[in-house]
Amino acid sequence: MKRIRKDYRDFFSEAHKSMSPESVILAEEKADQILLNLKLGELRKELGVKQGDIKGFSQSGVSKIEGREDLKISTLVSYCKALGVGVEIKTFTKKPLPKVRSKVLLRAG
Repeated sequence: MKRIRKDYRDFFSEAHKSMSPESVILAEEKADQILLNLKLGELRKELGVKQGDIKGFSQSGVSKIEGREDLKISTLVSYCKALGVGVEIKTFTKKPLPKVRSKVLLRAG
């Protein structure tokens, strides 16, 4: 996982030199989604759970969840609960703003 993050950092430092700002934003969003999917699979593996051992999900269903480009929040919550972990979704700003703080939007589990 550390190697993948380093590769993305290297890519984006070079991308800003040759790509339009819009293309860089799209690529960053795609990279974030790929990393999210990798994190779901890694979370499951760190917990020592096999894909076929998650209650309420088939092995192929887990594989699809871990590989999806887009995931419903309800599916994410159900998946995490089946793994025995909770979910917390917070807002944040990319720039530090004096009056804006992170806010918890969802806490489940």
